[in-house]
Amino acid sequence: MVLEIRISNFFSIKDEIVLDLRAGHIKTQKAKVLSKNLFNFDKIDVLKTIALYGANASGKSNIVKAIRFCNAMVFESHKHNENTIYNFQPFKFDNYYKKSSNYFIRFALNNVEYEYSFSLTRKEILKESLFYYPNNRRAKVFVRNEKAGKTKKDKYSFGTSVIKRPMDVAESTSNKTLFISRASQMDRTIPKDIFNFFHTTFILDYLRYSMSHAEIMIKTYKNQLLQALQMADSDIIDFKQNIKKEKGKNLRANPITEEAYFEDIETENLEIKTFHKFSPSTSFNLFNEESSGTQKLFYIMLTILDVVKNNKILLIDEIEDSLHPHIIDYIIQIFNESQQAQLIYTTHNTNLLNLGKARKDQIWFVNKNSDGASELYSLYDYSDFRDTMDVEKAYLQGRFDAVPIVNDSSEKIISIINE
Repeated sequence: MVLEIRISNFFSIKDEIVLDLRAGHIKTQKAKVLSKNLFNFDKIDVLKTIALYGANASGKSNIVKAIRFCNAMVFESHKHNENTIYNFQPFKFDNYYKKSSNYFIRFALNNVEYEYSFSLTRKEILKESLFYYPNNRRAKVFVRNEKAGKTKKDKYSFGTSVIKRPMDVAESTSNKTLFISRASQMDRTIPKDIFNFFHTTFILDYLRYSMSHAEIMIKTYKNQLLQALQMADSDIIDFKQNIKKEKGKNLRANPITEEAYFEDIETENLEIKTFHKFSPSTSFNLFNEESSGTQKLFYIMLTILDVVKNNKILLIDEIEDSLHPHIIDYIIQIFNESQQAQLIYTTHNTNLLNLGKARKDQIWFVNKNSDGASELYSLYDYSDFRDTMDVEKAYLQGRFDAVPIVNDSSEKIISIINE
């Protein structure tokens, strides 16, 4: 589970923003009714879903991009070479390109809380640390500071007997690579657990699965997937999947003779055929003949089943894309009925701004300041906003900022048309 994320100097994010999934102290009757929106970890109430609202270009997607990039660094950085330039941009104004970009995440794994962080530029890792709480007491796993000296012993310090032969890992970790990523590759126990958390538990999108993994998941969850689709008012009553092999040719070149030639190749593609209740014997190709909404619903439901059954975390940008508002309600309800699964999503769907459905601490706003920087804050921060008030109306009126200011007067529109 995720408890807290802190990000600074990524894309439109300038100074540190904090996304806190630990529930606030809300004692109202509406909050009590929404007790299913929480689960308890070590005497802490944790939120199952978080919604990010904001105007176009406010920075909602940049928050998602930053989290995706930082998480991917954990399970990809051991492959980086000396010429690697990291695929992100620091904040472009106020000389922030000269400053480090920073990521911090507090999470729990196997009932143990961890704090992991790193700082970097586009060319190198600067700092990295991991702490954990065995027996509810904070302990160091490792701390790394690339500017602390010339030798690895100057740059690294380790907790007692937490990682076996840690300096062996440090010696093979370049300034392009996260220590946690290299240590996992070198079969160290805690780093492997951390790696697997980021790679298999914190799901960065609903289409992240490989073909082989998707095939396994479809076989595993077929019955539940059909039920979930039908509960979402889909008329699909069955589907069949198989791996389709296709032969083709690939153009290659001999680097010595510089002669071009064609090479016979065979590719494997996942094929899914759907069957509908109005004509059960007629098949439809999911990828070519079904609507984009049906395709998205199929894969998002498949992902959600995996997430909620295994208490994972799912990150989705623009959850309403190609989906009806009632389907979004349905998806959020699935998470609220789960044990410890979590959903972080961005949306423009104001129907969800309802304190009969979501607690104040589950509703977050992203707003772009006058200096071009994105800020993040929660409805929970507005202590004067009572549960009896209309959140949707207040949001659309600009009470919380985070909405576009549109000058749509007839005179302005006519001047655009006639110019």
